[in-house]
Amino acid sequence: MCSFGFARSMGFALLPLATCCIVANILLFFPSGAANYVQDGHISLFPWLFMGVGGGGIAVFLPAAVFLSMGKCAANCVTDSCAMCGSVLASLVGLAGSAYCFVVSVLALLKGPYCFTTMGWHYPFETTSGSYLFKRDNWNNCIQPANIVEWDVTLLSILAGLSVLEFIILFLQLVNGVVNAVCRPCCYKQEYSLNA
Repeated sequence: MCSFGFARSMGFALLPLATCCIVANILLFFPSGAANYVQDGHISLFPWLFMGVGGGGIAVFLPAAVFLSMGKCAANCVTDSCAMCGSVLASLVGLAGSAYCFVVSVLALLKGPYCFTTMGWHYPFETTSGSYLFKRDNWNNCIQPANIVEWDVTLLSILAGLSVLEFIILFLQLVNGVVNAVCRPCCYKQEYSLNA
């Protein structure tokens, strides 16, 4: 049952990461804590893609729940390998969700925030291919919402970082699940005789 303990620890590690992804995605709707921009439709396209809520959140909660219930599942499954195969499938769902969260977060960072400038509401850093991230003097081009560049860069960086951590944890559990589904007897502390 050593692989079940590892899976459960991976499940516990994923819970706070998924929760933080959901919170970060929701905060993107409220630049600097103001709700009026979402009501007026002055929010970037990317928060509406729900990369933190759906990708890094719900799609990662599913494998976390499967990993946490591994000991109970093994008692009900025909074999322990069956439980590990379930964890492999759940890991694949989580990997897809965390990869989606990472890709959308990086694309949002590259495009830059949607803000009001002297030319109206648009993406002023859209053509910079992300070089605006290193030119803080240009961040003042965004007049409204206040500090929108800092807000977006911080939250999107958090989402990208959390999704990388989720991906690593889920990949480790995927490898653990595959190895233990195929080589399940290796975890049992049994002695095998070469002369048998």
